[in-house]
Amino acid sequence: MAIGEYVSVHAQLDVELAELRRAEAVDRASLDQSDDGLPSPVQAAAASALSFAGGAAVPLLAAWFIASYKVRVVVVVATATLTLAAFGSVGAVLGGAPAGRAGVRAALGGLVAMGITYGLMNLCKVRPV
Repeated sequence: MAIGEYVSVHAQLDVELAELRRAEAVDRASLDQSDDGLPSPVQAAAASALSFAGGAAVPLLAAWFIASYKVRVVVVVATATLTLAAFGSVGAVLGGAPAGRAGVRAALGGLVAMGITYGLMNLCKVRPV
């Protein structure tokens, strides 16, 4: 969860910095001072839930028919990493921030989280499915 929060906060920071750069190019007197541009917690929660469900479905569907455990692990790690990179990049583009850095950050964060989870599973002797 901490890695997810780290990635999320950095993505938000990228968006905020991109907006600050755009605002510098606009006359401050012409900016709209209404609350219409503020983020909605309900929309954020819904987007997060949909992103999580959609992102989780991709590697699960990719591994659905693979019988070999080792091949399944490789497929899940690869598709999860690619999906995280894609979602991170799309989120950055939608927020007007640089896509590459956000995609790499999301992918690396996911790899670290998967590595920690895998290590803990081995440490606790959890048997593979």
